[in-house]
Amino acid sequence: MHEISRFYGLIIFMYPKDHLPPHLHAKYGEYWAEMSILTGEIIVGKLPKRAVRLVEDWIELHKDELLENWNESTKENPNFKKIELLN
Repeated sequence: MHEISRFYGLIIFMYPKDHLPPHLHAKYGEYWAEMSILTGEIIVGKLPKRAVRLVEDWIELHKDELLENWNESTKENPNFKKIELLN
């Protein structure tokens, strides 16, 4: 697991060589979810509505960087880049 951002109590991370579709993992307290980078929708898991909106907004702002990290995740020794938090 590689943490790529942290804001408003949310921790965003990715795993190397993870399954398709391109997604990220979000943790908020005892909640967690996998969310699509392309659509912002929850693939599996559950987050409070406010946390979902924050992650959706953040994905929209950083989609290109997230897709770069996703492409990096397919490499043998990925070098994930930290992504700016949501202000």
